[in-house]
Amino acid sequence: MLFVESKISRSQLTKLAKERFGDLVKGVVDISRGVMLLGGELHADEEAALIDQGSRQEDLWGINLYPDNSGDEFIEFDSMINIVI
Repeated sequence: MLFVESKISRSQLTKLAKERFGDLVKGVVDISRGVMLLGGELHADEEAALIDQGSRQEDLWGINLYPDNSGDEFIEFDSMINIVI
């Protein structure tokens, strides 16, 4: 997994995608800290790692990034960790 604190290039995203799923990169963003983890197999793996680093679950949002796409097709917000009960 890749810890991201600043900009990441599309070529880096493409490399991460090819290493795991081919066309997408799973990620979890900490909206409070302004950081994210990318490249895990499950959003839950990235969520747990960020919580271990001091993030709060209510600040975490799971995403999928599609480096070959643009506009609305580039990012998807459909992770189960986004559902709060």
